[in-house]
This record gives sequence, structure tokens and C-alpha cells, in this order.
Amino acid sequence: MGPMYAPSHRELQDRFETRPLADRLEQLIVHDVFTEMDQAFIESRDMFFLSTVDPDGRPTVSYKGGAPGFVRIHDNRLTFPCYDGNGMFYSMGNVAATGAVGLLFIDFEKPIRLRVQGEARIDDGPATAGWPGALFLVRVTPTHIFMNCGRYIHPHRKVEQSRHVPDAHGHQPPAEWKRIDAITDCLPGPDRAAADAAGAITFGDWLATGEG
Repeated sequence: MGPMYAPSHRELQDRFETRPLADRLEQLIVHDVFTEMDQAFIESRDMFFLSTVDPDGRPTVSYKGGAPGFVRIHDNRLTFPCYDGNGMFYSMGNVAATGAVGLLFIDFEKPIRLRVQGEARIDDGPATAGWPGALFLVRVTPTHIFMNCGRYIHPHRKVEQSRHVPDAHGHQPPAEWKRIDAITDCLPGPDRAAADAAGAITFGDWLATGEG
């Protein structure tokens, strides 16, 4: 496990007299091997936030969702699927380029949050069969794992699962935004056929649907 704090962290810790606290927390809660508690918590989640870094060092963050258990841990390696998205592959391209990732898992009811930082790589081998609907998988080797204070998490309760999460056979309904008339001509073959069959809509029509 590499060093946790850089000079910029130390400067702020010293300014606010929290260096001893930061050191103690690092000793007590920061680790690089998933515990049984970490695994149980992560594998119970149906979403997380993913931070990546592009080749120029610019960060970005995205939301990743699925059915509970879509993120799994085995042999101290975290794996999650890449499902159909908007075709930009921005986060996944960053993973392919730099591999630096941060993942934030939250239980909005408890509240609890767990952070995982590590090195990621794309795996488009046959293992995707274990994740129906996945285009490929992302494997993450952790470097720092630690729980954060959850006192500023606003309590929320899940109403229902998104209907777009792939089912056991990998099937999911087409995204309504792919019917927007300004983009249908750019869609890959299967998506374009589905959009043509459903009929084009305007951007305003799509906003009115409330669909993803």
C-alpha cells in the first residue's frame, strides 16, 4: 500500500491541526485487502460513483448502476460490468489509458459510505457471461480501502429498480434518448433499427418521457 498523504494534504492537516487524527485514521481504517465486511457491503450495493483520470490528468466522475450484486469481489479483486451507455466510453477510455480509479459506495439509509482506490483494467474475455448484458468487465486491484464518515449523507430510500438494468438473459429495453431525431443517424446498426421501429422524437419529447 503506497503513501496516503502528499505535501498538499499535510499542509491542510497542519493548518487545521488534524495531522495526528489523519495519521491515526490511516492506521485504523485504511487497508488494501478487502475484509469480509467490505465485500458484503459492496456486493449488496446497486450503484456506485466511479472516478477516473484521462491521459492529461483531468478527472471525471460517473454513476454506475445495476442489480444488487453487479459488483463482485474475488481474490482481492473488484469486478464490475460495463453496460450499454451513450457510446462515448469516456470513463472506460480513461480506464484503458491510465487505470487510475476511485469508487464510492453509499448506503443512503444507514448511512454508510466506503471508498476504494486502485488500478483498473478492461477485461473483454469470456467471463462477461457471468454478467448478462455486459459489453466487457472492469477489474480493479485496490490500493486503498477505507470507510468515510456518513453524517452529511441525506437519507434516501430506493423506490424501485431501473427497468433498464439487464435481466438474467442480458435483455433490456431500448433507451428512449436514442430515438431523438438529432442523433438517430449516428447510432450503430441495432440501435438505429430499434429507433426507426419505435419512431423518432424531439429532444423536448424525450425530456417529457422522464426516461433515461
